[in-house]
Amino acid sequence: MGLASLGSGSRGNGTLVSIGGGLFLIDCGFNLRQVEQRLARARLSPGDITAILVSHEHSDHISGVAALSHRYQIPVFASFGTLQRAPAELSATGFDGDAEFEVAGVRINPVRVPHDAREPTQFVLSAGDEKIGVLSDLGSVTQHVVTQFSDCRYLLLEANHDREMLMRGSYPPALKRRVGEDFGHLSNVQARSLLQQIAHPDLHVAIGHISEQNNSRAKVLEMFKDLQAQVASLTIATQAEGFDWIGEQPMSRQISFDKVM
Repeated sequence: MGLASLGSGSRGNGTLVSIGGGLFLIDCGFNLRQVEQRLARARLSPGDITAILVSHEHSDHISGVAALSHRYQIPVFASFGTLQRAPAELSATGFDGDAEFEVAGVRINPVRVPHDAREPTQFVLSAGDEKIGVLSDLGSVTQHVVTQFSDCRYLLLEANHDREMLMRGSYPPALKRRVGEDFGHLSNVQARSLLQQIAHPDLHVAIGHISEQNNSRAKVLEMFKDLQAQVASLTIATQAEGFDWIGEQPMSRQISFDKVM
């Protein structure tokens, strides 16, 4: 069981979840060549992926899904609302937000979140008593989100922007409002508040979807430094490299370690 990122930010997102003998890719905002290279860096190939789960239709999360799924015959799952706004070439199975379903013996719990998309969801995947959560692209924290993402063993958590940097930055006023309001993205302060509510000693946290214009690694580390003692580990994701495996790395069925090296 483990969690890794192919890249996290406004220029593309892809999160790998290994659980219950399955390997799930949550979102793919990279072109086919990029995702193949990023998977190889994680010592995996597209043929190892059990299914792709799509959180919403924004291009940094969905733009690479159709090509990847078509090329490697990977099943795709997305909410019915997301599919209404998805690229026409995307073939996927629809689900109702907040209606749990099962893929390859793994329970998939889509969690509706406040974000400016048609039917955005984030995901909690579970097998037995183990839970892994991927939570990004939401503008505010609801009690429903707190409840659903409690008791995870691994968690990707968005801390998109520093509020002061956003307000003083170069974004046009309309975009600043979009990012900073209730259906935009979580600020460092909001993300910290959420983690305070769900932190426990066995929780491994990766902070992701950090804005390259309106945030910094230093600000994120400063915001979360007093919570590091309350969790098992805290990692920072980047746009270029994401982060390497937290937890157990799955073995590739398609490539050997020597080929990657």
